[in-house]
Amino acid sequence: MRNRPYFKKSVVIANVQGFLFFLSFTICPATGAAEEVRVAVATNFLATLNEITTNFERDTGHTAVVSSGSSGKLYAQIKNGAPFDVFFSADVTRPRLLEEESVAVQGSRFTYAVGRLTLWSSGPTMIEGNGKAMLLSDDVEHVAVANPKTAPYGAAAKQALQALGLWERVQDRLVRGENIGQTFHFVFSRNAQLGFVALSQVLDPKVNGAGNRWDVPTHLYAPLRQQAVLLRNGQRNQVARAFLDYVKGATSRTTIERFGYGLE
Repeated sequence: MRNRPYFKKSVVIANVQGFLFFLSFTICPATGAAEEVRVAVATNFLATLNEITTNFERDTGHTAVVSSGSSGKLYAQIKNGAPFDVFFSADVTRPRLLEEESVAVQGSRFTYAVGRLTLWSSGPTMIEGNGKAMLLSDDVEHVAVANPKTAPYGAAAKQALQALGLWERVQDRLVRGENIGQTFHFVFSRNAQLGFVALSQVLDPKVNGAGNRWDVPTHLYAPLRQQAVLLRNGQRNQVARAFLDYVKGATSRTTIERFGYGLE
């Protein structure tokens, strides 16, 4: 009889332990069970990433939720707690800062693309020959450029104009976009006759090289190395890690090159 209470107690303890073990799987999802990755991406890479995301979802069955904006604004949002898992910046600086500030996972940063800057007109005959001459043409009232303080492509455009000796001369013609997407829209809608945009935007299948362009010589601006990083918010999300690996894969690299980017 003395053994009976002990036996009952043992059964109760075993049942509680089993229940807690069950809860660890039902309440706390296993690391590999995540099915979604939340992605922050610089605007210039959005169209490219959309194609990569479509392929990723088809090949893996997982879901990628993508938000775009200027690299500077996305960096600020991430610093303020925005729940992104991975960040595709248009530069090296911001992913590196996130690593240094322990907001990103150390050692996860890599260059996924090298951007190209182009001077573009959505009209068929605006740019003829020398891009420098066109920037000074009396026919050009507005030249669109992304904000150099927050958008890496805007900073590259400023560097190119300075190298050409035109930065001060075209100040009264500049129309600044919040990001490279808005800058592209200024030119696409013909509210600006010319604009410094990402080559990838002009090669987007929706545009398919329409209009005409002058590809800015790469020696006029610092290399537009674009880096991605795994954020601490996504460090236990295996789908986030799988997504970054997918971007590094052969299929994605082919897509990236087709959109006019270089690879390292």
